[in-house]
Amino acid sequence: MLIEQPPRLYRALFGGIWRLPKKEKCVYLTFDDGPIPEMTPWTLDTLDRYGVKATFFCVGENVARYPEIYEMILARGHKTGNHTYNHIKATHTPSDVYIANVDKAAELIHSDLFRPPHGHMRFPQLYNISKRYRIIMWDVVTRDYSPHMTAKGVVNVIKRYTRNGSIIVFHDSLKAEPRVRTALPQAIEWLQEQGYSFATL
Repeated sequence: MLIEQPPRLYRALFGGIWRLPKKEKCVYLTFDDGPIPEMTPWTLDTLDRYGVKATFFCVGENVARYPEIYEMILARGHKTGNHTYNHIKATHTPSDVYIANVDKAAELIHSDLFRPPHGHMRFPQLYNISKRYRIIMWDVVTRDYSPHMTAKGVVNVIKRYTRNGSIIVFHDSLKAEPRVRTALPQAIEWLQEQGYSFATL
């Protein structure tokens, strides 16, 4: 549970937005690490099939490589956010270098949303970035990137931890592909059966 749904104390200490108001039966699908040709177009087609809009936290260097796929995300009515330029770890990077990396990504990703790769930042980084961006974390992380997970396991995480207002993390990445291609349609179908609607951040 510490990974799939972070503890309340950690969320309170870190700050950022982990979950949205729970009055409505609504969830927020998010996708990290794209865009890439192997996964993002398929993800967009799948979302279209179910009439779902999502938020994509994009890596700047992928946007630079595949600008047409990035534009496809926007053209289909989805939102985007900044996920740094090189998907770097904040805890392993000097603050000035990290912030410059975020700003480099911002030249391509025109969004006020930011999600730190790996879900961590040191206080100087957090302080600086929070003045300019809405920091979006998550309420449910599917662990679809893990080779130790199965597609069924990903769906079970959704079933166990999703609540009203949950921000759910998938990945449109090669690491996640073996699980996401099966799990994403099943997860959307289950959420719709439970009466959840979908919104962007």
